[in-house]
Amino acid sequence: MSLLELDDVSVTYRIASGEVPAVRGVSLKLAAGAALGVAGESGSGKSTLAMSLLRLLPADARVTGKILLDGEDVLTMKWGRLRAVRWAEASIVFQGAQHGLNPVRRIGDQIAEPLLVHGLAKPEGARKRVAELLDQVGLPSWRARSYPHELSGGQRQRVMIAMALACEPRLIIADEPTTALDVMVQAQVLTLIKELVASQDISLIMISHDLSVLADVCGQLAVMYAGRIVENGPSHEVFHDARHPYSKALAAAFPTVGDPVSRMAPKGLGGDPPDPMRLPGGCSFHPRCPVAVEACPTLDVELWSAGAGRTAACVHVKEAS
Repeated sequence: MSLLELDDVSVTYRIASGEVPAVRGVSLKLAAGAALGVAGESGSGKSTLAMSLLRLLPADARVTGKILLDGEDVLTMKWGRLRAVRWAEASIVFQGAQHGLNPVRRIGDQIAEPLLVHGLAKPEGARKRVAELLDQVGLPSWRARSYPHELSGGQRQRVMIAMALACEPRLIIADEPTTALDVMVQAQVLTLIKELVASQDISLIMISHDLSVLADVCGQLAVMYAGRIVENGPSHEVFHDARHPYSKALAAAFPTVGDPVSRMAPKGLGGDPPDPMRLPGGCSFHPRCPVAVEACPTLDVELWSAGAGRTAACVHVKEAS
């Protein structure tokens, strides 16, 4: 059985002018100990999907489908059960540690809080566990007495990772954990995440716009566009041999180290993602697609087989299969 299974998950925001479909019919599976990357531009729905996994969305969001965590549907859990699941069975590393930490509480108290709330330790035991967690993420134990503003961006992100590990969950959701960090600190944080996931047999869902980062950390990669999965498969295959033109554009948007051509003239993708309230017909990507054909504006797109363990929502993949 999969540790996490998403079955036709959709998220709609209710606003004054109508309903906004942010996530549309996403189905995914994550095995125990596996790492899944979810990629896409801003507005593709990836962070909304991540927040829905633990019902962290605002009250104006309506979530349908099934989110099975160890066979139990998160969407039908009673509030008490959901509180027991958060942090203890599945935890999250929020995007932007500066906003995820309480500025007026010492970081040691914030790391200890889930341990105390879930009754996993008494105050003295929690302090010892905090010291262990700080050591695991490469921070000295005396940093437990620091306030968030006394730490660098990379150190705050390490604190967020320590909090996520506190209750020894089986699943960690990392929502763009390296956003706004410089490249050296980003590399350190990514190395830390890889080592912790491997050594503690933790399942990981990592959200990012950077396919190269996800390909390095995760074994499986799902690419989202306009709220839907448009490609799914082994991460290195998707990154180096994408079958959907949107995935190819994402991969090509980052210059290749040592390649002067890509450094001086990195490839991009023209236009902007579609307004979710005014989605184009057929394949949502067709107005920006360099290989669109006559059928794309009207074709009922779905994920077709693109090889062993791979799927892609593109008419060219359907024709080749």
